[in-house]
Amino acid sequence: MAGRAVAVRRWPGIGAAALVAALVLGTLLAVALRAEAGRGLGPSDWAAIRFTIVQSVLSAAISVALAIPVARALSRRRFFGRRVLITLLGAPFILPVIVAVLGLLAVFGRSGILNEALRWLGLPEVQVYGLHGVVLAHVFFNLPLATRLILQGWQQVPAERFRLAAQLGFGPREMWRVIEAPMLSRVVPPAAAVIFAICLSSFAVALTLGGGPKATTVELAIYQAFRFDFDLGRAALLSCVQLVLVGIAALVALKLSGSEGFGAGLDRAVRRWDSAGLGRISLDSAVIALAALFLLLPMSLVVIDGLLGITKMPAQVWKAAGVSVLVSLGSTALMLALALPIAIAAAGKSSWLEAVGLLGIASSPLVIGTGLFIVIYPIADPFDFAFPVTALVNAIMALPFALRILIGSTRDVVQGYGRLSLSLGLTGRQWLRIIYLPRMRAPLGFACGLTAALSMGDLGVIALFADPETATLPLQMYRLMGSYRMEAASGAALLLLVLSFGLFWLFDRGGRGHADS
Repeated sequence: MAGRAVAVRRWPGIGAAALVAALVLGTLLAVALRAEAGRGLGPSDWAAIRFTIVQSVLSAAISVALAIPVARALSRRRFFGRRVLITLLGAPFILPVIVAVLGLLAVFGRSGILNEALRWLGLPEVQVYGLHGVVLAHVFFNLPLATRLILQGWQQVPAERFRLAAQLGFGPREMWRVIEAPMLSRVVPPAAAVIFAICLSSFAVALTLGGGPKATTVELAIYQAFRFDFDLGRAALLSCVQLVLVGIAALVALKLSGSEGFGAGLDRAVRRWDSAGLGRISLDSAVIALAALFLLLPMSLVVIDGLLGITKMPAQVWKAAGVSVLVSLGSTALMLALALPIAIAAAGKSSWLEAVGLLGIASSPLVIGTGLFIVIYPIADPFDFAFPVTALVNAIMALPFALRILIGSTRDVVQGYGRLSLSLGLTGRQWLRIIYLPRMRAPLGFACGLTAALSMGDLGVIALFADPETATLPLQMYRLMGSYRMEAASGAALLLLVLSFGLFWLFDRGGRGHADS
């Protein structure tokens, strides 16, 4: 009924969803048709598949295992700066991967502070490259995500459950058995599946920290088959394997996320009577402090080293920064052109369009990029389309997150103002301008900021299409690291960090500022 209350044409949403489906499924078909008949995967390919699965399992398991005590400590303690710390836990999601890798190298690399301390103590140094380096980087990125997901599970337990447990005299063991363990059994499996799916498509981390053929992911193997061997058949087969692996992980995560919770409460403030005692307070404080140190120390070193190296940056860095900003803004514009009509159409009876818009989450940038190369190659030079293709793929990859942000708010606007708009004769563009857009500024600003930040830090498709003369800022930073110009790379990392968070802040603040006025 809500969908019929506003006379808004749904064909733009259907057309946008069809375009997304054609791009994702069409590129998959292109790489599948390109695969040579009867050709199988070689030993190195199977090694890459095994490494991808192993590092994903380890990364997901360690991230979740470490996130449980962190989330538990945050759920039990109230302290000054708690909200800021929880907000910072979302920062790694929009943090450019190549910047985070540089921060981890500043801590755990050969010249990092950890190895400097070990040398001073006369102890053997640690090696950051290889399987343990890839897992370390993935834990750095996904520990905050796992903590946020598990913390939501604790926050969804009604306060009345804790009050009743206190009245019954529950100790820590009973609290764990009756309340916490059942909640974790519901929250942890889907969180682990989501992180597993994210780690399956790792590219930039494996590219910088993989350490050779023994530490190559499927995504990196696709890049190598395409970029160095120009073996499109092998790249096509690996692309299909990549899509199947991520698709299975995504389906498992979706299946596990449907279990029932504890039910509704009276929305009272949660009070934890079981958290008293000096020992528990000290343990929770230590867990929170160690997690904050692990997450914030690398970023602090990026800022410090970047300030020292910003004057050492070559002119190409500034040119690459301008290119990245243009690509980021282009990705944001393309995302809006696709997300808005799909969100409006999905707010009514055409909710199936949301599933089409989420197709991008089951694919990967390199899979789509490889397919686009195969499509473009017979008619033009694909390297001439490096930046438009990068902007388009980044928009498709950000589309699932944007739709999750926009569809709920769009549905509220349609249901709340649909009949009134129809009675006033507000339809089409008038309804968009007067009713819809003013009430969607906050979610639109957040979606645009997220897309712009993710696009700024992308080191995926551009690595396939860029020639030696052109580059985005992440690619230029990777080239500086490859030539051992670490001071210049640190300056570029700081610039990329500022631009990524700056674009996110400008879009997000712009939307919220207008909404508050």
